[in-house]
Amino acid sequence: MPGTRKLGRPTDQRNAMLRNMTTSLLEHGRIETTLTRAKELRCMAEKMITLGKENTLHSRRQALSYIMRKDVVYKLFEEIAPKYAERKGGYTRILKTGPRRGDASPMAIIELV
Repeated sequence: MPGTRKLGRPTDQRNAMLRNMTTSLLEHGRIETTLTRAKELRCMAEKMITLGKENTLHSRRQALSYIMRKDVVYKLFEEIAPKYAERKGGYTRILKTGPRRGDASPMAIIELV
């Protein structure tokens, strides 16, 4: 069930981390993180792209309330969302990489398809 992972953080820190990671993913197209964070990030990133596909004032304001930077919201609505206009879902891909060297945590790369 999406949104139920606590990721070892209090609620406000977890929400801030997911907002930052969503902003970074939409800005750069791919980021490297742990596998559980990538799975949790996938839900929010796909919701933002779905908002971008609607392209109304209301959806733009909803995206602005979640994404940290205005230029990333502009990129979402003008570049990213039109690219996925015909696609029903599944805008992200998670690729597993090896374990992290310090604590052997499973790492993954999450990217836009």
